[in-house]
Amino acid sequence: MSVKHRYGKGAGMVLALMILVLVLAALPSRAQDSGATGVSAKSFERRITLSVGADYLLFLPKDYTGNSDKTWPLILFLHGAGERGSDVQKVKIHGPIKVAEAKGDFPFIVAAPQCPEGVWWDSKLDTLFALLDELADNYRIDKDRVYLTGLSMGGFGTWALAIADPQRFAAIAPICGGGNAFTVGPIKDLPVWVFHGAKDTTVPIKRSEEMVAALKNAGAPEVKFTVYPEAGHDSWTETYNNQALYDWFLAHKRKPAEPAKAPEASE
Repeated sequence: MSVKHRYGKGAGMVLALMILVLVLAALPSRAQDSGATGVSAKSFERRITLSVGADYLLFLPKDYTGNSDKTWPLILFLHGAGERGSDVQKVKIHGPIKVAEAKGDFPFIVAAPQCPEGVWWDSKLDTLFALLDELADNYRIDKDRVYLTGLSMGGFGTWALAIADPQRFAAIAPICGGGNAFTVGPIKDLPVWVFHGAKDTTVPIKRSEEMVAALKNAGAPEVKFTVYPEAGHDSWTETYNNQALYDWFLAHKRKPAEPAKAPEASE
């Protein structure tokens, strides 16, 4: 066998090994089973894809098509547990959509998504943020005047959504809801107007009192709390029929995010 022939065979083996290594590297990685028992530190990273969607009612003001340059304030309304399901018309039984349809000259765009049966808003936050993006992409919405409100289950959802990303909103109005009072820090600078009936036995007023107290303890500069002394669970009818709420919304614009502070130089 010639030297030249032996050298060519070795090169072929090297090439085959290189191809094998590349194929193995392309295979999905799995956690290595080292065989070690007891406690050991591990980490992993995976990419996931999330697809979301929802049915919703949309109200556009009567002058929306008349001025193509004008942007409009948006109210995102989260309904209560009784309006869950697959009939989207149920979401206008209560709330701003009902008011807007009755008035006709309501000066807001209103979006009212429907939560599926058996599901709670706090598990649909990704869907709600995606809906806000969808609306901003397709309608002339003033991104500095986006307002959030909801009743009962939607009141809980209002707290949760605002805490998850307070920079999305100019002001919020949770009605007969509640949340985790230990998590209000992110919304301490967000204008909040809370409503509750003193005689509510479905969601006790304590749930709103705890959130308001936590905000005040955090130094929140603008927290309003309206208690209806004779109201039970339905504290939303009087609230949404009150023009003062919508005037209060329009009096607020989103505050710009504070720039991150540079770390102090060590001496």
